[in-house]
Amino acid sequence: MSVLQNDLFLRVLQGEDTARAPMWFMRQAGRYLPEYRALKEKHSFWQMARTPELAAEVTLQPVRRYAIDAAILFQDIMTPLPPMGVDIEFNPGPVIGTPIRTLAQIEALRVPEIDEITPFVGEAIRLIRSDCRVPLIGFGGAPLTLATYLIEGSGSKDYAQFRRFLRAEPHAAHALLEKLTEVSIRYLTMQVRAGAQAIQLFDSWAGLHDIPMYEAFSKPYNKRIFEALRPLGVPLLYLAVDCTHLYPTLGDLPCDAISIDWRTPIHVARAQLGHGKVIQGNLDPAALLGPPDSIRRAASVVLRSGLGGPHVFNLGHGMLLHTPPDHVTALVDTVLAFDRRAEHRSD
Repeated sequence: MSVLQNDLFLRVLQGEDTARAPMWFMRQAGRYLPEYRALKEKHSFWQMARTPELAAEVTLQPVRRYAIDAAILFQDIMTPLPPMGVDIEFNPGPVIGTPIRTLAQIEALRVPEIDEITPFVGEAIRLIRSDCRVPLIGFGGAPLTLATYLIEGSGSKDYAQFRRFLRAEPHAAHALLEKLTEVSIRYLTMQVRAGAQAIQLFDSWAGLHDIPMYEAFSKPYNKRIFEALRPLGVPLLYLAVDCTHLYPTLGDLPCDAISIDWRTPIHVARAQLGHGKVIQGNLDPAALLGPPDSIRRAASVVLRSGLGGPHVFNLGHGMLLHTPPDHVTALVDTVLAFDRRAEHRSD
């Protein structure tokens, strides 16, 4: 494995209040980069995800282009599900061949052993680590978010089938979440053993639910995953999208950092979540569609909001498809130039 040249991201996740906020961007590896699109013309998404050399190349493309402080593995949250017996295609988002709607289907799902879930992911991680100057983030989907797709069958405006299932079939829903939790623990453990230096759990559809539903069907399973990973000794991050209403219940999750979307200023979220958590976020991805001057202004607002505690600069969600790569350069330069300690002194 290559020698780590930049550990700023890891130091902040250990609680250090650094002079500069480390940065990386969700979906930084992928569709907005011309070098990625060149690969996409030759290979399908699943081919790139399942071929270690291609997954490693896509992961490293933004690290070569920008002075960012972490890489994130190129995969999809659905990657560990086919070994369970789930048929998935992308068109362009995940489409489940046969949605899960019965207890019998749930009972038929396999829970594969750790070494047979996705060996190609472990090999991609090892390739990345051999040529990466910054920490590598592994990731997975939270059980409730994975269940959302499995039950609904595809993306949806309101996920009515899934939300009905939670209420009409709670026993079956918990049986599915139990299996997804165990597979997630095995999948993420494999990533760490292969060389991932941090893990982020994506709970993309947590915001659909009120606090009682979240505490019944999401939080206990997320907690079990974090508790199982804690002995591995890597930082643990959690993202729940559009979940300002859930902040009162997120602060005691046993993770190191919580990534927030752009709808709430960081200092407000920090007060609600508690000062024991590192905050990650939270520039609106649409800000990168504006001109460089407006990008710099928007980034400065986020950076100032992050003062007062450890902060990892990121977007509030994934990079948008039509983001100009040179706009990302303007954003990176702004974050690099922001001196948190000087800003503290000027307050």
